[in-house]
Amino acid sequence: MRVLLDSHTLLWWLIGDPRLSRRALEVIEQAAAPIFVSAASVWEIAIKAAKGKLRLPPGAEDRIRDEMASAGFVELPVTWDHAFAVRSLKAHHLDPFDRLLIAQSQIESLTIVTNDRLLRRYEVDCLW
Repeated sequence: MRVLLDSHTLLWWLIGDPRLSRRALEVIEQAAAPIFVSAASVWEIAIKAAKGKLRLPPGAEDRIRDEMASAGFVELPVTWDHAFAVRSLKAHHLDPFDRLLIAQSQIESLTIVTNDRLLRRYEVDCLW
């Protein structure tokens, strides 16, 4: 199964947060197929840190980059097709980052690893 990590899933995995479900942790740690992290998730984390909504210690960017690389995560860039696909999504979820992850998941045939119940309203496979 090819999966895409939601932003909170990535963060919870990085810090070993107990809110990360056992199933999600198993999929991440025992993945036979690539695990994707969207550039949109990294962008979301950077924006929240810049606004003070998320505290990152000095040098966190390098640590995050190193941990993702060590885990073998694959960077998923945002393409024009991904961006245009957001337009056709119903307004179940208004967060622009989550909407972009939904579009990426649909176009790339990825299962989203997320605890966000609103994403389940879309035609996308979710796992938690």
